[in-house]
Amino acid sequence: MAAGFGGPLFGRLALHQAVKDIHSEAERGKVLADAWQRYNLVNAISLGTAAATWFIGRTMISGRSIDEETRNLVRLKDVLLGATLATSLVNMVSGREMSEQAPGRAVPIRDGDTPSPRTPPKAAGLQQLLNVMGPLNIALTAGVIGVTTVLAMKSGRSTKWSFISRLLP
Repeated sequence: MAAGFGGPLFGRLALHQAVKDIHSEAERGKVLADAWQRYNLVNAISLGTAAATWFIGRTMISGRSIDEETRNLVRLKDVLLGATLATSLVNMVSGREMSEQAPGRAVPIRDGDTPSPRTPPKAAGLQQLLNVMGPLNIALTAGVIGVTTVLAMKSGRSTKWSFISRLLP
């Protein structure tokens, strides 16, 4: 989860702004496309592993083995993790599609969040989608981390939940 949270957060807060120092708008787009393509593999592996271990572990426990508050937190984590995976997939596919709107993946951009007047219309639309879905993905991932932390704290207070939670990531 750390890689799924930290990488996109770094990209949004630092990388997207840093590319403004690159003189050519097309080169900015190429650098961002290359960086995100490389990181997408890390993101997919990290979030995929977190989701797989969580959902596999979930099949090993019954709702009767935990209290109502914990059961609600587990359900909340299910929803947040599912939404995190969905927004990650949308971001990866949209980013790839955006980068294919210019030869050599060099879509002209003003910065990582802003199309330039030379940005092809479809790429500009995808950039707007990414400007919504990217921060949403970061917030959802933060939610997963937060709920996981609360569940871990609850496991320390309950002998039964402590044993069960050892089976979950």
